[in-house]
Amino acid sequence: MQIVLRIGGSVVASPLNPELIGQYIHVLQTLKRQGHEIAVVVGGGSLARELIKVAKELKLDEADQDELAIAISRVIAQLFLKKLGRLCGRSVVTTIEGASEWLRKRKIVMMGGLKPGMTTDAVAAMVAERVKADLLVKGTDQEGIYNKDPRSHRDAIKLDCLKFEDLQSVLAENQHKAGLHQILDPEAIRILKRRRIRVVVVNGFKPKNVLAAVRGERVGTLVS
Repeated sequence: MQIVLRIGGSVVASPLNPELIGQYIHVLQTLKRQGHEIAVVVGGGSLARELIKVAKELKLDEADQDELAIAISRVIAQLFLKKLGRLCGRSVVTTIEGASEWLRKRKIVMMGGLKPGMTTDAVAAMVAERVKADLLVKGTDQEGIYNKDPRSHRDAIKLDCLKFEDLQSVLAENQHKAGLHQILDPEAIRILKRRRIRVVVVNGFKPKNVLAAVRGERVGTLVS
């Protein structure tokens, strides 16, 4: 199975969590032993958002803010890459074409951001589109997708299943902003909807949820 795993920076980098990163390393090693091909895209989390805040105070434009966040996400991706060793390519991948190439070589692909104006959600969606992925799993800081933001609404209800057509109505933002933090960003939704790529959004603080999603178990929120 071709799998794209999007690990939210809010999970492993807010702050950096070595124990959790180690658990994800084990999950990736397990998936590889099972014969799956995996591309992993990690976000920059609170580290990236703090840098964006500083950049704003220095009156840098949004493209510059994005570039700084991208740099942070790639450093975090490199932590994974170094620990995975020979299971990965030689370096953090910085193009969609590179991701496709290393997957053909049966290596785990590690990526962060790609370019200003594009979130790591969109990167994951573009990789999934390019390699015709069977599944995209996103590990986030919530149990799945809710009908409204559970951080602001105590009566929010988790949705077990959701159609792409209904996804935009439960998300707050409809355009990219530097440091955008929501379950899936607008551009990623458009790509995934266009290609009808199956998506499972899970609680990323429990890395075994990724294995459950790959096995087809009922976990998180399924978007299809």
